[in-house]
This record gives sequence, C-alpha cells and structure tokens, in this order.
Amino acid sequence: QVQPVESGGGLVQPGGSLRLSCAASIRISLINTMAWYRQAPGKQRELVATLTSAGTTDYKDSVKGRFTISTDNARNTVYLQMNSLKPEDTAVYYCKITLPFRRTEYWGQGTQVTVSS
Repeated sequence: QVQPVESGGGLVQPGGSLRLSCAASIRISLINTMAWYRQAPGKQRELVATLTSAGTTDYKDSVKGRFTISTDNARNTVYLQMNSLKPEDTAVYYCKITLPFRRTEYWGQGTQVTVSS
C-alpha cells in the first residue's frame, strides 16, 4: 500500500521555521517524483516544491531560498524544511508522490501550517 502521511504542521510566528514530514510507506528509490503542494482558504492548490528521482529540485518562486525539499531514504520520508516563514505561507500543505506504473499519484491528507503573530 502507498499511503503518504504528512505531519509537522502547526502555528509559528513570522520568521520562524517548521519542518514538514511525509511518510511515504514505500522506498524512496521506487518513487519517480515527490512534491509538496499547499492550499490556502479560497485559493487554488499550488505547487510548492518538487524532487525527482534524479535528485533535481524545483520551487515556487515565492519560496525559493526559504524552503528545501529533501528525503531520508532510510525512513521512507520526504521533508519540506520551511524557514523565514511569512503569513502568506499559511495553508494546508499536501504531500504527493508519483510512482512509475501509470504515473500513479498518491496524496496525503494534509497538514495545517499557520504563520501568525
């Protein structure tokens, strides 16, 4: 089974940091791509960061230099390290992994990140 589970969200003040985790329940080596999305109330879901099996990364312009996507292969986990958080980063963050067969996508349930004073 492939059941991504996000954790690590919470309330943080502007300028603070959080590290989100996505437990993939599958070996990272079997995954084509991993990605983090977010969705704020009343807004469309947007792509925040991607990591390919080749190790390449890409980020939404507004988070470049602040967010980092990475993996811990031994733990079958993908992370999103978020630094210098801003109120506009407030959203539900979702992990998505894509497997090679039929490029099947699996989504986590989401974790809430709130950046506020």
